[in-house]
Amino acid sequence: MKHPFFPSIIGGIISFAIFTFDYFQFSLIEKYLMFASFVILPLVILLINNKEQTKIQQNIYYFIKVLHFPAALFSLTSLMCNKIWELDNNVISGALSLGWLLFTFLLALYGVLLISEKKEKIEEIAIGAGLIYFFIGGIWYTLYQYQLNFLHVDPTISALSSVHFHFSSAIVPIFIGMLGRILVKKSWYNWLVGIDIIGPILIAIGIVFSKPLEIIGVSLFACNIIIYSIYLLLKIRKRFEIRSGNLFLTLSTVAFYSIIVISICYPIAKKFFPLTILDMVPIYGSLHAFGFVLLGLLGWILMMSSYPHKTS
Repeated sequence: MKHPFFPSIIGGIISFAIFTFDYFQFSLIEKYLMFASFVILPLVILLINNKEQTKIQQNIYYFIKVLHFPAALFSLTSLMCNKIWELDNNVISGALSLGWLLFTFLLALYGVLLISEKKEKIEEIAIGAGLIYFFIGGIWYTLYQYQLNFLHVDPTISALSSVHFHFSSAIVPIFIGMLGRILVKKSWYNWLVGIDIIGPILIAIGIVFSKPLEIIGVSLFACNIIIYSIYLLLKIRKRFEIRSGNLFLTLSTVAFYSIIVISICYPIAKKFFPLTILDMVPIYGSLHAFGFVLLGLLGWILMMSSYPHKTS
C-alpha cells in the first residue's frame, strides 16, 4: 500500500529542485507557490480526510486526491512557459494555470459541503473556510499567470495575494479547526474562529486598496495565531501521547514566535547593519512555510490519526 506521505515526499523532491537548481529561474514568491502546490496541499488533503464524510464528500475527496498531482504539474508548467521556455504568451501560461484553479475549486466545494453538513460545529466552519481560501488563492494565481490587472492590481500583487491565500489564510483556519476538533471548546473559541475567518479578507482587501486596513487585518490575524500557539503549547501538547506529533507542533509554534522576535529586532538591526526588507523576506518566508505551516501540518496529521476524541 502506498505510504500516506508519498505524494508530499515526491512533491518535496520537486520543490527541492525548484529551490536549488539554477534551471528554475523563478522568483522567491513563485517558488513558495510551487512548494504550496507540491508539498503543502498533499498534506492538507491527508489531514482533512475522515470517516464521517457523506457520499458526495467521499466522491469529491476522491477527485481531489486523483487530480492534485496533475493540477500541480499544470501549475508548474504554467510558470515554466514564461520563465524558462520564454514563450512570451500569457494566454498559454494562463490557460495552463486553469488546471490548478479547477483543483482549488474542488477544495472549496468540499469546504462548502463541510460547512453545510456540520454548520452547528464552529470548528468545521473554520476548516471549511480554510479550504475555500485555497480557491481564492487559485483565482489570484490564474490572474497572475494571465498578467491581468484585476481591479487595477499589478500582477505582482496578484502573486503576493496568491501566496497569502495558499499559506496563512488557508492554513491557520484549518489549524484552529483541528484544535477545536480535539478540545472541549472554551468560550473564546468562537471569537477565535470568527476573527480567523475575517482576518484574511481584511488583509487581502488591504493589500489591494488600503494599507491601514491591511495592518489591522495582519494585527488581528497575528493575535489569533498567538492565542492558538500559546494555548497549544501550554495546555494541549502535554496531553498528547504521540511524541513526534508533539514535537512537530511545538517546533511549528517556535517558528512562528521566531518570526515575531525577528520582526521586533529588525528595526534595531537596521541601525547597525545595511539590511532591507528584501533581505528579510527569505527568512520570514522560510520560517513561515517550512516552519509554522509544514511542521504544523505534520504535527496535526500525526495527532488526528491517533487522538480523535476531545479533551478539556
